[in-house]
Amino acid sequence: MPLERRLSREMFAETEVVELRQLCFTPGRLFEPGKYLAGELPDTAFEMGLVEKLPPVRGRSEEITPPEKPPQP
Repeated sequence: MPLERRLSREMFAETEVVELRQLCFTPGRLFEPGKYLAGELPDTAFEMGLVEKLPPVRGRSEEITPPEKPPQP
C-alpha cells in the first residue's frame, strides 16, 4: 500500500496559492479542483491530503505573458 503525502495547514502561509487536487465536500460548500489561497480552503482538505504546493515559478514574473484571448466571432 503506497504512503500518502499529507501536508499540514501550518506549512502554508494564508496568502500562498496552493492546488486542490480533488473535490472537497464540506457541510456548507463544495470545493472543485483548482488553485486557491491556502486560507480559503477548509482544514479537511489539508487533513485528507488533497492539497499540493505549487512548483516555484522560474524566471522573472514580468517575462511571463498571459495567454492570448481567442478572437471573438
